[in-house]
Amino acid sequence: MTETQFLSQVLDLAALTGWSAAHFRPALTARGWRTPVQGNLGAGFPDLVLAHPTRRRLLFVELKSDVGKLSPGQADVLACLAAAGATTHVWRPRDFDAIAEILR
Repeated sequence: MTETQFLSQVLDLAALTGWSAAHFRPALTARGWRTPVQGNLGAGFPDLVLAHPTRRRLLFVELKSDVGKLSPGQADVLACLAAAGATTHVWRPRDFDAIAEILR
């Protein structure tokens, strides 16, 4: 399963279980694929931000294939967010049952 397919699967499950989601997609520019952001958390920002207002929960999630690895920038951003008190996750397709439990 590709990360794009996995992203669709997670977004569908999130919607079914009452979560709001944000995913920032890159765009093709004259200099290649870029995701326009500002600030020092931009490079490596997690793939998904999930919010559940009635449960008062906010998640920052990096999605990877079953063999994908975090870049140093991704690991740094997740560590920074976690140190600030945020709930962070790295999710892979093989973890889907556990993901479903978290989102229920």
